[in-house]
Amino acid sequence: MSKRGGFPGNFGGMNLNNLMREAKKMQADIEKSQEEIASKDFEATSGGGAVKVVVSGAKAIKELTIKKEVVDPDDVEMLQDLITTCINEALRKVDEEQAASMGKYNIPGLM
Repeated sequence: MSKRGGFPGNFGGMNLNNLMREAKKMQADIEKSQEEIASKDFEATSGGGAVKVVVSGAKAIKELTIKKEVVDPDDVEMLQDLITTCINEALRKVDEEQAASMGKYNIPGLM
């Protein structure tokens, strides 16, 4: 006599224990990927190398280099634009790396 109600041990042909094991493995893989990206450095330049920035994969600025010849007290706006462009480019590289890393996991609604 079969029982009714409760949870069957099989969801659409997939064992719940196997599903949970796969989810834990995927979570560990995702965490490892995130740690690897966070440990990397990403570099960008602007103004033909006049400004250089290095950011970590955790999006922290590690280094900012400005060549003396680009510092013009009469044109502070240009220097600000070069720095902003450079930082944004480095952060875009981090985002691209994260998206590429997470793209291998087919999780609807994640990305």
